[in-house]
Amino acid sequence: MDLPLDDKKTIFAWSMYDWANSAFATTIMAGFFPIFFKQFWSVGVDTTVSTARLGLANSIAGVIVALSAPILGAIADKGTAKKKFLLFFAYMGVVMTSALYTVSQGNWPMAIMLYVFATIGFSGGNIFYDALITGIASKHNIDFVSALGFSFGYLGGGILFAVNVWMTLSPETFGFADAGEAVKFSFLSVGVWWAVFSVPLFLFVKESANEEAKPGVNMVKAGFTQLKETFQEVRQLKPIVLFLAAYWLYMDGVDTIVRMAVDYGISIGFESNDLIVALLITQFVGFPSAIGFGYLGGKIGAKPAIFIAIAVYLCVSIWAAFIETKNEFYILAIIIGLVQGGIQALSRSYYAKIIPADKSAEYFGFYNMLGKFAAVLGPVLMGVVGLLVRSMGYSSNIASRASIASISLFFIVGGTLFYFVNEERGREGV
Repeated sequence: MDLPLDDKKTIFAWSMYDWANSAFATTIMAGFFPIFFKQFWSVGVDTTVSTARLGLANSIAGVIVALSAPILGAIADKGTAKKKFLLFFAYMGVVMTSALYTVSQGNWPMAIMLYVFATIGFSGGNIFYDALITGIASKHNIDFVSALGFSFGYLGGGILFAVNVWMTLSPETFGFADAGEAVKFSFLSVGVWWAVFSVPLFLFVKESANEEAKPGVNMVKAGFTQLKETFQEVRQLKPIVLFLAAYWLYMDGVDTIVRMAVDYGISIGFESNDLIVALLITQFVGFPSAIGFGYLGGKIGAKPAIFIAIAVYLCVSIWAAFIETKNEFYILAIIIGLVQGGIQALSRSYYAKIIPADKSAEYFGFYNMLGKFAAVLGPVLMGVVGLLVRSMGYSSNIASRASIASISLFFIVGGTLFYFVNEERGREGV
């Protein structure tokens, strides 16, 4: 039996999970883990090598989630166990993130292993979190509810990150011996934050019963069957194939910059505190800018607005290779904040315009799969380019600058493919 939609209490409880797990994206993925990995767990190691290790870790986690995303998504459609799967992945993320607090100096293999599993928990949980939205919001309200979740994520993640930054800048205020102890505690704080603020979803969000749901193996088989049928349809529609390829490439560039920016800043000699301030700037600029960029898309069209965002990221990836001062890094942080949320929101709405309206759930399964594959190639490319340039006799500083510049390839190729997407033909299904 279907549950009533647009209940305010249910929507608030659902949105709180974004508030909860976004702390991992900000404090761990983008913020403290890259810094601590270089300065504590990989102490004494060449920065090019530590960058390659971090890039490989991000890529491994991305590949695992991406390969499992289609079948997990299909299970979410066919079964009635979304909350159970979400609980499993969230619990994995909470435990693995909290365990980073216990990793000793120099033990980079353990840090990498916990980080990979925590990232799988974060990304895997989001598959089922996203799937729950269709059971709590009506079609005319789903855009607002989705945006509300993103807003809660920006705000919640930013608040805890700001507190954690305060802890590292003034450790004595919180009773810590030094900044390193404060950073280690921040890993534990993210785990607790994630666990506590996930509770409203598990208590108050109900899952609609699926009369056609099948348990166990049969449910998995049904998921594979759905995946095969949708794939056969998608590959015959050129506009959709082109867009998905373009989206994968330019979003790989976007996500790589998000995950590797701090690592890059350390590699070229910036202070970790300066980089953390830059991340805070991006976080809080991104909150209102996502709404503003959506307004721009409504005025000039989603495709031109996405092109603007791609062009901005292309300039950022090239300019970043030449920056010398922290003020330049802050300017880059502001610019990224202006387009980061917008390119994600408009890409999703543009895709919705070129797919069959009566099969949106199936087609978005492929969209989400490629979203999980994002930040797989980029970190590896950065690591390979850095190691290659280093092997040619150049300094670590130059190798790091070459590695960030290489990300521009994703925006060039992705933007080129996106140019050839014919929105009208996509609507007509040809």
